[in-house]
Amino acid sequence: MQYTHLGRTGLKVSRLCLGTMNFGPLASEADSFAIMDRALELGINFFDTADVYGGRKGEGITEQIIGRWLAQGHGRREKIVLATKVYGQMGDGPNDMRLSAYHIRRACEESLRRLKTDCIDIYQMHHIDRKTPWEEVWQAMEQLVREGKILYAGSSNFAGWHIAQAQSSAAGRHFMGLVSEQSLYNLSARMIELEVIPACRAYGVGLVIWSPLGGGLLAGALQKVAEGRRAKEGMQKRIVKHRQQLEAYESLCRELGKEPADVALAWLLHNPVVTAPIIGPRTLKQLEGSISSLSRVAGYCPGSTG
Repeated sequence: MQYTHLGRTGLKVSRLCLGTMNFGPLASEADSFAIMDRALELGINFFDTADVYGGRKGEGITEQIIGRWLAQGHGRREKIVLATKVYGQMGDGPNDMRLSAYHIRRACEESLRRLKTDCIDIYQMHHIDRKTPWEEVWQAMEQLVREGKILYAGSSNFAGWHIAQAQSSAAGRHFMGLVSEQSLYNLSARMIELEVIPACRAYGVGLVIWSPLGGGLLAGALQKVAEGRRAKEGMQKRIVKHRQQLEAYESLCRELGKEPADVALAWLLHNPVVTAPIIGPRTLKQLEGSISSLSRVAGYCPGSTG
């Protein structure tokens, strides 16, 4: 496994991040445990989740599954960098969502309880909250750092301007601010190249990628259809929309002698701002496939192994 620094921090994380959104809704607890065990064996030390994952409002099902896995001991907690998120609606009350200091504090306490840990390594704001001033957000995060309940703060789905605002406000408070941003990015979704990537580069913010394969679009979608596999309705519409580009892309992959998914990952990992794409396996087989992709792209994309 390759490792790299998360942005400007001294923290090293694996070049693949284990996404856990499927734990609970699509992967049973037993299967989720097996996936996490295997990920750890394979060297993945970066685990990402969110309080809203799991399918039932306010219950944090996915965090609970991870917590029960961590509670088995054997150094599991000490071996991983644990990231979760705050923002989503966790109850029916007016303050059960977004980024007020009130909600951040309560949400953090609840995530700690579900995850059965005393500290969250990277506490990420799942979305921007335009109604809450940065002074309030950073005051809440600073307090959590002082109490040892979080180590770093991160963001998700922020615009470049939001990252600049956040870092400017944090600097005025002599606070580290954001260390990571989690964004949608792949060969078919490149909007963040306009402002988010330049902002991350300028402020030393690590970039963690969700949907690196475009929901399967970049994993040989045309080839699979040609082989007789039936795509879901949503995927069919996307294939129709992007058919010309997909034909050119899959043709290039054949010329290179590489699998489309490998090329898509290599393209992301080649960008020095990108810390890690997130993989979200539902099965052990999918996890093993992602690891194989990383080993195949390692030879023709840069990465740190230190």
